[in-house]
Amino acid sequence: MNALHDALSPAGPQAQHIAELWWLTLAITGAFFLAVLVPLIVALRRRSGASEQTPADISSLTAGEPRARRIVIAAVGASALGLFVLLAASVLTDRALARLPLADALQMEVAANQWWWDIRYTDPDPSRAFSTANEMHIPVGRPISISLKANDVIHSFWTPSLHGKKDLIPGRIATITLRADAPGVYRGQCAEFCGVQHAFMAFVVIAEPPEQYERWAQAQRAPGAEPANAEQAKGRELFLSGSCMLCHNITGTPATGRTAPDLTHVASRSTLAAGTLANNPVDLRAWIEDPQRFKPGVNMPAHHIREDEMAALVAYLGALK
Repeated sequence: MNALHDALSPAGPQAQHIAELWWLTLAITGAFFLAVLVPLIVALRRRSGASEQTPADISSLTAGEPRARRIVIAAVGASALGLFVLLAASVLTDRALARLPLADALQMEVAANQWWWDIRYTDPDPSRAFSTANEMHIPVGRPISISLKANDVIHSFWTPSLHGKKDLIPGRIATITLRADAPGVYRGQCAEFCGVQHAFMAFVVIAEPPEQYERWAQAQRAPGAEPANAEQAKGRELFLSGSCMLCHNITGTPATGRTAPDLTHVASRSTLAAGTLANNPVDLRAWIEDPQRFKPGVNMPAHHIREDEMAALVAYLGALK
């Protein structure tokens, strides 16, 4: 899945404000860089061709002082003005980021863990709430209000094509609002070093037309699919009789764990292990067999089971769409 991960390709109003501030900062700082570099080059060229003899009339050395003083004063004034413009632009950008109208906003809760994202879609009607992991779907054109928290260490929620960074500090609740104005897949990343697998703590935001989003949300509210054949039934039995159910949740089954990603519709996601692996039977099997091979330090243990049992478990999880 090709996902956009570019702060200079904004797909929403907040990202647009941030990109405009970046371009303004580049223009002003670039202008001052040239204003310093060009006179330096000119001075060095003149120095290389200058005579080493001391002039007879020392007053000739001070004749240009008034002009030099005026240049220095003008340069200091221009620098102060440029800094003031950047300060004002930063304040205005910050205010613009907070002005997104939140009427009819979609409410979500995101909890960061080492090293995955727990995503919960809340609703006044508890029966309409549901959870997923590492993959967020949102309707195009609708504001999204996300409550953020960290369950272990400091993390940072960042989708550069939709908004800036927001830190998640244990014991505190942060909020970020965003809106996608164009359909697409936007990559997110934890932007705060949170452990050895920090680089492998990604997520995707899939912005889709409202009617398509509603179909997806309705499917996510359904319980996990029932086994369609004997192999899948055996896989479910293995899942529920082993250690998997202690950490994972599959709605509609006795598995109600909340310390690992919700697997109710795991087969509908594009990746495994927070963007580390593609979601296909081969990678799913490899992940179950030895998670430490791909994410050393992850909490999930290795599972060494018979060939027929592994095939059944993969078949069952692969049917949870």
